[in-house]
Amino acid sequence: MMLQQHLLFVLYSFCGIAIKEAATKNKVKGSQAQFPITQNVTVVEGSTANMTCRVDYNDNTSLQWSNPAQQTLFFGDKKALRDNRIELVRASWKELTISISEVALSDEGQYTCSLFTMPVKTSKAFLTVLGVPAKPEITGLSRPAQEGEDVTLTCTTSGSKPAADIRWFRNDKEVQGQKEVNATGRSFMVRSTIHLKVDRTDDGAAYTCVVEHIALGSLPHQVTEVLEVHYPPQVQIVRSVIVPQEGQYFKLECVSKGNPLPEPVFWTKDGGELPDVERMIVEGRDLIITTLNKTDNGTYRCEASNQLGTNRDEFTLYVYAKDFPGTTTDPNALTQPGPDHALIGGVVAVVVFITLCFIIVLGRYLARHKGTYLTNEAKGAEDAPDADTAIINAEGNHAHAEEKKEYYQGAARNVVHLKSENLGFANNYALRQEYVRCIM
Repeated sequence: MMLQQHLLFVLYSFCGIAIKEAATKNKVKGSQAQFPITQNVTVVEGSTANMTCRVDYNDNTSLQWSNPAQQTLFFGDKKALRDNRIELVRASWKELTISISEVALSDEGQYTCSLFTMPVKTSKAFLTVLGVPAKPEITGLSRPAQEGEDVTLTCTTSGSKPAADIRWFRNDKEVQGQKEVNATGRSFMVRSTIHLKVDRTDDGAAYTCVVEHIALGSLPHQVTEVLEVHYPPQVQIVRSVIVPQEGQYFKLECVSKGNPLPEPVFWTKDGGELPDVERMIVEGRDLIITTLNKTDNGTYRCEASNQLGTNRDEFTLYVYAKDFPGTTTDPNALTQPGPDHALIGGVVAVVVFITLCFIIVLGRYLARHKGTYLTNEAKGAEDAPDADTAIINAEGNHAHAEEKKEYYQGAARNVVHLKSENLGFANNYALRQEYVRCIM
């Protein structure tokens, strides 16, 4: 009996614990069920926003949506605010979803979902509306610019939220601009400016303004303006044959650039009109000489003008004889290599230089030896009583003068054996030199 009572007590204890745990779980579960759940929403201006409020468990308690002004939009499935843009999407004990079409920037704000329990439970959801930037506009190109002029280009876009970003491109290369942002109500106006000092390379350049914004995704707005620059002509003459020969067809092309385009161009020869209009034909910008001859030699000028100025280029024509060495009969072929005149001239210059150097050295050598002879002879003549002694003294010193004189007198006695017609010759300078060499 005691055993049975003990078993009943244990059984009741377990049942009590189980019932208590079940009650606790139901209580917690019920409190969770009474709390609404919402999420923030971001949409682009002009699109549709869906606002959803959920509860996991509900004991038949109504849900309600209110706008930022705390006006009730829907209470359960009942519409409370007359706004044709607001519609009911889904209504049940666990969910209340509404939609707002054609969303405007003014719809942005904090919306409230309420669960009417005691006390009332609420949850907040923020609706963010992105303002779409308007298509941009470029200003500052009211007329063609002139070369060297300062030009300011401005790109403007409005209605963006948050503020849009603007980028500039010259053809395909990005250039930096100066950005300015101004608030206009709930949106922003954005400007970007670039400053240019234009030249002829800017003529025909495409300047593009690109507006990027989160509301545009990967498809940004953009606008392009092509810059027109006026500049004076630039002229260059291009010939058809490198080495013109008699009898050839020959053409000079006048390549002229300018804006406005210079039309027409004017050809002259040696400062006057073309002398032979039958062989010299002007076609557009080209001067054609049908058959070259020596009378065509001269200076040809092409002149082009527009409203901003005049420019010209000249070409001096020399007509070679047919089959001239170093040329070819093919009018379109290049000349064959001829003698290297620069190398020949260099060799001649070196030869002339060496010859001049040799003449100068030889002259200085002869002048030096002649001066030595005259000087020595003068030295010997200073103290000599006669010419013979002077010669001896000139070739040696005074210490040996007497000895040399004796030899000289002995040699002079040999003159007796000379013929009479040779005696005069013995007195000349050459013979005396021979005597001096004999005694030295």
